[in-house]
Amino acid sequence: MGHPMAGHLARAGHQVTVYNRTRSKADAWVAEYGGRAAATPCEAVNGATLVFACVGNDDDLRSVVLGEQGAFAGMASGAVFIDHTTASAAVARELSAAALPLGLQFIDAPVSGGNVGAINGALTVMCGGDAVAFEHAQPVAMAYSKAVTLLGESGAGQLAKMVNQIAIAGLVQGLAEAIAFGQKAGLDMKAVLGVIGKGAAQSWQMDQRGPTMIDGQFDFGFAVDWMRKDLGLVLDEAQRNGARLPVTALIDQFYADVQAAGGRRWDTSSLITRLR
Repeated sequence: MGHPMAGHLARAGHQVTVYNRTRSKADAWVAEYGGRAAATPCEAVNGATLVFACVGNDDDLRSVVLGEQGAFAGMASGAVFIDHTTASAAVARELSAAALPLGLQFIDAPVSGGNVGAINGALTVMCGGDAVAFEHAQPVAMAYSKAVTLLGESGAGQLAKMVNQIAIAGLVQGLAEAIAFGQKAGLDMKAVLGVIGKGAAQSWQMDQRGPTMIDGQFDFGFAVDWMRKDLGLVLDEAQRNGARLPVTALIDQFYADVQAAGGRRWDTSSLITRLR
């Protein structure tokens, strides 16, 4: 995700320095886009007014933000850290609180659109944090986005991403059941999707994943491991706020079945494999 996102920033004319925990990935980015690679997050943020991050989870995020070699140690007062990781609302609030005494701002800004959206510069970004800091970051983030929206205070972006993942999980399971049912009934499911995709059942998942689900193609896209990580965040938050998510909890277990069958890196549309 971060490779093409940083590439869009460079192509938009910004001076970009990159850091990756795997140095060869940073070097490959520089070879493609120019700019320079840094040895630590602290070094990478030197002189930057905006710092963008996209890592795996809460602990990964803390590892690049905190400590003597973390980004906060090198950022100048007034700089803004924009975090595109899908993480917990709790860590967003934690890091926002840690930023303020340093004269920094932290925006939680998880994205939707996957690798394809990052490559095409068409991500949807859900943000939480200070409004003035957001206004500083938003036009720059539009280099790789089709929408960058502030939804509330710190943590609101992560909570909105959880809403997004709840909706996607239900859509994918419904689509999987629909396709499996149609195939059992002997229908030409590509023709069926072509028809119902023009009506009320239409969705991005149907348009983009329906044909590949029919063909049994799953070696691409958003991995099951990452969806389970995201749904774990959702279910943890639901325990805190009292939301009832019976379908989401069930689909999380369906994804566990896919993992057990060897599909940890398959696209999330591989839910249909349970039904065949």
